[in-house]
Amino acid sequence: MAYQEGLPPTGWTRTLLLFGVAGGLLYLVTHALIPTLFSRTGWQPILLWFLLGGLGIFLPLILFGIGLVRREPLSEGRRSWAHRLRFRRMSGADWRWTLGGLVLVATLSAAVQGALTIGLGEVNLHPPFMQFEPLGPGRYWILAAWLPFWLLNILGEEFLWRGVLLPRQEIALGQHAWLANAVGWSLFHLAFGWQLLMLLSPILFILPYVAQRTQNTWPAVIMHAGLNGPGFVAVAFGYV
Repeated sequence: MAYQEGLPPTGWTRTLLLFGVAGGLLYLVTHALIPTLFSRTGWQPILLWFLLGGLGIFLPLILFGIGLVRREPLSEGRRSWAHRLRFRRMSGADWRWTLGGLVLVATLSAAVQGALTIGLGEVNLHPPFMQFEPLGPGRYWILAAWLPFWLLNILGEEFLWRGVLLPRQEIALGQHAWLANAVGWSLFHLAFGWQLLMLLSPILFILPYVAQRTQNTWPAVIMHAGLNGPGFVAVAFGYV
């Protein structure tokens, strides 16, 4: 397609390198910086996660993505950032894929959680840096602290992983680009621990497929935000 003309291809090696470096940064923040600052400051780990995750991980993903796009040669078919990043108007088919993907991810995630509970008895889906007491009077302000982090999280990942990298992966890998994107995205989330990674596996694979199938980044944004946001709220109020 015209928007892909002149883009540098991103195959498996570069995919694993890019996602691996980002995953290493995520591991450093969650397993080294947050515990260290918690022991020295006494701040709640979840607040440190909002601060360091937002400014130390997801904002850099956005800046890195901007740098990659700025170094790309312009083509006649790419006249705007929105066009390059495949942020286009949602069609009826796009909405069907998005809503169908949401339902499928929710269904499979519930099945995975059920299987883990049956197999393990007790399941730990909350890494130490995400653990906090359910919200109550005097603590609802945590939701206000979470909101900018949530926006940076969704924008940072979808901007870079689906908007910038997926079109490059399609040049190198064709119809299998979504699979490389999914494997890389899973690598990025290794710091969350294997149990949470298993729970996330449906969205980690289905979302990139929908993004490539629709050739539109908005379905990925909607799916990611639509599952991540309500998921956090459910945890925050002790429903999960």
